[in-house]
Amino acid sequence: MYKFRLLIITLTVFAVLCYSETTAQVNSGLLSRYLQLAETNYPFLKSKQLEVKAAEQNVAAVKRTLVPSLDASYQVNYGTYNNITGMAYPQFLIPISGPPSSANNMSGVFGSATSLLLNWQPITFGQRNAQMDFAKQGIQTSTADAANELFQHKVRVINAYLDWLTAIELQKVYEENLGRTETTLRSIYSLVNSGIRPGVDTAIFKAEVSKARVDVLNSKKEKEQARIYLTQLLATDDITQPSDSIYFTKFPFVSASNDTIFHPLVKLYQSNIALGEARKKVLSKTTMPTLGIWGTTYARGSGIAYNGVVKSTDGLGFQRFNYGIGLQLSVPILQSVKIKPQLQQQDFLIQANEERLSEVQLQLKKQNERADTALANTFEVAKETPLLLQSAQFSFAAMQSRYQSGLTNISEFLQAQYTLVKAETDNKLSYMAVWKAFLFKAAVSGNLNTFLNQVN
Repeated sequence: MYKFRLLIITLTVFAVLCYSETTAQVNSGLLSRYLQLAETNYPFLKSKQLEVKAAEQNVAAVKRTLVPSLDASYQVNYGTYNNITGMAYPQFLIPISGPPSSANNMSGVFGSATSLLLNWQPITFGQRNAQMDFAKQGIQTSTADAANELFQHKVRVINAYLDWLTAIELQKVYEENLGRTETTLRSIYSLVNSGIRPGVDTAIFKAEVSKARVDVLNSKKEKEQARIYLTQLLATDDITQPSDSIYFTKFPFVSASNDTIFHPLVKLYQSNIALGEARKKVLSKTTMPTLGIWGTTYARGSGIAYNGVVKSTDGLGFQRFNYGIGLQLSVPILQSVKIKPQLQQQDFLIQANEERLSEVQLQLKKQNERADTALANTFEVAKETPLLLQSAQFSFAAMQSRYQSGLTNISEFLQAQYTLVKAETDNKLSYMAVWKAFLFKAAVSGNLNTFLNQVN
């Protein structure tokens, strides 16, 4: 019989341990799933990924500038015979062609033309390479921006998840207090009926039951609001309420890490500086010449013959066919004068980004110090709250026994009950404060895996 009982006890303990381990694995996987949901669903994060794809297409667009342009055109017109030779500024005039007429002739004739024009700039003396470097740096900046936003959003998701867990645990505390208060009220009825306690105690404790119910209702509201905020960050309503108690029973293992060099925000500002340098290089290369190759073949038709005979409809066909090919070297002589203020402006922008980077590094350094201070303090507080809880539980049990024996009044009993509820909530909050301080430390260090590895 003894061996049988021992076997039953052993199997029971094993089953409880397996259940606890399975529950912990399920809940740790729940947080990982929520982080994946946020990365997949949240609109702002998706917009950042689309900006990265847009930057990648910009690189492809710069590469395509090496492809020559080839334009085909055809035109037909109807206009007067008159023409005059000489120079005219073409901005506000439609070009005219052909020799002048012997006299002013306002009759109209048809004309037509078609052409195939190729323009190619294979050599840009570094301009295209500078634009390519700028486009590639744009990818890195967009990627760093997306990584930083994803990192910050994951921190918000984890924090919201911890708030939800806290609200769930506090609701349990207030529900237990409600059950305890209702049980006490029933015992008070018996004490009053037996004459041990005065009848006013019943009225007083009825008010306590109502207060306990209000606390439960308020805790449900807090839990629901925490859930709603988490669903907002996940961009989905399909979430499962966790039953994870690891955060309220054990502390994280904290290793010393003050390195913020690889923080996503630092990388973003470093990338912004590199992008400014690439933009400056593009501006400086605009002073370089460009070498263009052009080629054309075209046909021309006119309703006026070479000897001046007018046959208007002949202009609808083509009488002359031509081709041409050539090189064009373009040197922007005054470009260096034009872009000098732009280069100075870009230098100031680069220096501004360098100062912002220094500010970010300073903030992260001080936040790291604050995180270390918060961790040390929350650890010390969390070590004390279990002792306070044990003391409050013992005091409540002793005061409850004394009250039922008529040795103390209801005020002292209620004070013991208030102290117990506060000790229970403080104990939950102190443990969670350690995990939140640990999350803050991981966020400042730029490495959330130090937190996730503890819960996974």
